[in-house]
Amino acid sequence: MLSITALLAISHGLAVAAPPEPIEVSDDSFKCLTDMVKVRHFFVDNLLGNLQATTEVAEKGEGVYPPGSVVQLIPGEVMVKHPKGFNTATKDWEFFELDVSKEGTRIGKRGFVDVVNKFGGNCFACHVKARPEFDMICEMGHGCDPIPITRRMLAALQKTDPRCSASAPLTEDDNKALEELNEVLKTFAKPQ
Repeated sequence: MLSITALLAISHGLAVAAPPEPIEVSDDSFKCLTDMVKVRHFFVDNLLGNLQATTEVAEKGEGVYPPGSVVQLIPGEVMVKHPKGFNTATKDWEFFELDVSKEGTRIGKRGFVDVVNKFGGNCFACHVKARPEFDMICEMGHGCDPIPITRRMLAALQKTDPRCSASAPLTEDDNKALEELNEVLKTFAKPQ
């Protein structure tokens, strides 16, 4: 009997673990930016309810985000962290291009190498350049390619999230920044 127990213990230790289940992400997973937690110039949430841990990593500015973390800079683009082992190349992040409107969110494209930002840049190709301590999060000084947008343009763009019921009103300077952003966007042809 003792040898059977030992064999069971050994075989249990050698069992191959099943790959982690990805987090179920749908159109309803995403919400208005201002309903998320703002950290510096971006917003975070957690689809698994672990918002405190996500916020702590974001506020620290480095570390590994927990599964379920949502990191969003502008209304139409977002990253979601899946459980360890989901995709080692992306450190378990998945990228999303979103179509947002007053009616809510629709996922336009999702994945790893096929998601492209509004400036024609591949999301993964940029985020993979972040130094390891930043868990693929791009901020100034993290090693990522810069995007051609000023903080002023970014702040104005964040105020335009149509999903928000109580958005901050756009100032004259916000409107000017959005006009400047539109001029920048005209110079980038987004691949189809």
